Amino acid sequence: MKQTAKIRAVIVDDEELARQVIREMLTSHSEIEVVAECANGFDAVRTVAEIKPDLIFLDIQMPKLDGFEVLELIGNDFAVIFATAYDEHALRAFEVHAVDYLLKPFRAERFDEALQRAKERIGKKMPASVEELAATARGSGQYAERIVVKDGTRVQIIPVVKLDYAEAQDDYIALSSQGKKYLKQQTVSSLEASLDPKSFVRIHRSYLVNIERVTRLEPYGKDTHVVILSDGARLPVSRTGYARLTGLLGEQK
Repeated sequence: MKQTAKIRAVIVDDEELARQVIREMLTSHSEIEVVAECANGFDAVRTVAEIKPDLIFLDIQMPKLDGFEVLELIGNDFAVIFATAYDEHALRAFEVHAVDYLLKPFRAERFDEALQRAKERIGKKMPASVEELAATARGSGQYAERIVVKDGTRVQIIPVVKLDYAEAQDDYIALSSQGKKYLKQQTVSSLEASLDPKSFVRIHRSYLVNIERVTRLEPYGKDTHVVILSDGARLPVSRTGYARLTGLLGEQK
């Protein structure tokens, strides 16, 4: 008789006790094999890339990289069960996007329910983008404070205050920060939605700029303008972008 392959799982949580709780609850599920544990997001990104598990138990509130950032970097080819201390209001985001979650502290019955749903989704991609999921969970009035970019095996963290501008390049965006550029697979629209509109303005369909970097605005041909940034970069400004930019600059005077 052919033996059914085990479901390979990784547990990611910065608290040893939390990882132990999940391990103990899995002892009654012989079909699940814990192949790795990670105490931080950086280890999780590296481990998942190497091991390619079927299932990930993922904490959200972790130092360095949080659960959303980890998920953004590893992709959406895994069944994920969030283990979190988020309140019920924030967790509506997970329900809307069909992401399983466990609200700490959780009972064994609730654990089994989440595990069953995760099994049914193993091998299926998450239906929504991670950026959209994170934005929904953050709620209105809350914006991203940093941007994570995966460059090969390295993870680069860019604080949004150090982001000069972003440029759309097909399915990617080029992030310009402190004289360096980083490519990230994301749309400029989703990045714009995650940033504070009082600090970042869409000046063109392909450009999003940090208002703090703007030094002057100059005419460029008929009905067109360019913006000059503090590092000397010159970016095109559309008619709509001109109205947005001058409006925001006027508010800050």
